[in-house]
Amino acid sequence: MGLRMKNIRIGAAAALAFLGMAPALAADGGPDLIFKQSTDFKLLTPNDKLATYAVDDPIVDGIACYFTAHEKGGVSGMLGLAENTSDVSLACRQYGPVSFKEKFAQGDQVFSAKRSLFFKRMQIVRGCDTKRNVLIYMVYSDKLVEGSPDNSTSAISLQPWGGTEPPHCGEFVK
Repeated sequence: MGLRMKNIRIGAAAALAFLGMAPALAADGGPDLIFKQSTDFKLLTPNDKLATYAVDDPIVDGIACYFTAHEKGGVSGMLGLAENTSDVSLACRQYGPVSFKEKFAQGDQVFSAKRSLFFKRMQIVRGCDTKRNVLIYMVYSDKLVEGSPDNSTSAISLQPWGGTEPPHCGEFVK
């Protein structure tokens, strides 16, 4: 019993040290956490949660994407070893005047995050419907061996803001 309690305390201390690093990681250009909602209860470990984040498009000012992703709790989630599901919802919005910092290719990456320790990543990519002047964002997960068909798409019709006409995204596609 004494050895087991010691192992539990060591594991808890390691988890707390890891969790203490999370705000520092987010401050380094990661997505902004908006809120989390528990989806189940676990007695001694963190609950499974749905977490909603915001990420600004790095080359298109005035656009933000919001995504909600599952964050696995339990021991594996607490230690950062869990493989999270590929289910992610996405909604992107124009929140100010739009300006492009540089040209981009169809399908360029806007944001990427790990969904498992080694093999799975979530990607948000951008495209432009040049005919309609609409920015398109798609989120999906990929795996080293087998990808996932789970995805979500959001479209933003570029609108005037503060009396200025929006740029045409087609002029910025490589």
